[in-house]
Amino acid sequence: MPLVSFEDKPQEAIVDYFASTVLIGAGATALTDLWAIVRKHLFGIPAPNYGLVGRWLAHMPRGRFRHDSIAAAPTVRGERLIGWIAHYLIGISYAAILLGIWGLAWIHHPRIGPALIVGIGTVAAPFLVMQPGMGAGIAASRTPRPAAARFQSLVTHAIFGLGLYASGWAVGFLYTP
Repeated sequence: MPLVSFEDKPQEAIVDYFASTVLIGAGATALTDLWAIVRKHLFGIPAPNYGLVGRWLAHMPRGRFRHDSIAAAPTVRGERLIGWIAHYLIGISYAAILLGIWGLAWIHHPRIGPALIVGIGTVAAPFLVMQPGMGAGIAASRTPRPAAARFQSLVTHAIFGLGLYASGWAVGFLYTP
């Protein structure tokens, strides 16, 4: 599997890589958000509160990386906007991982396997970083229903993987080298 190297690459290839990364990551993240809406209406599962993610992130420059309960932490001005921006930037960074490993050639012939590997693999970030930092414990172990929370995280990240795949097809369709 080729890792992306920009040595000896024309500037157009670099621009293509970054533009594709942004479009694929934002598209996959938008599909995840659509899934949250569907999940709420079909199953009554609340949508994620990205304001709390923003609060967690906004406390980091103040030296606070872990909370017993992020909901009980002091609010931060603009936390909702910070959380939503972070949500999309994280999705874009995951698309960068996909294209960084499989290259721009993946866009011309997207395969579902790499998209699902990256999508499902990214569940490690909330399990090992976000949830513990926000007070939910490793893999939601401190939540009232850890197994249900883990399942929802896995499903959501699989949906994100499907979004990477679908967005890859869309970008490939629009992409003309």
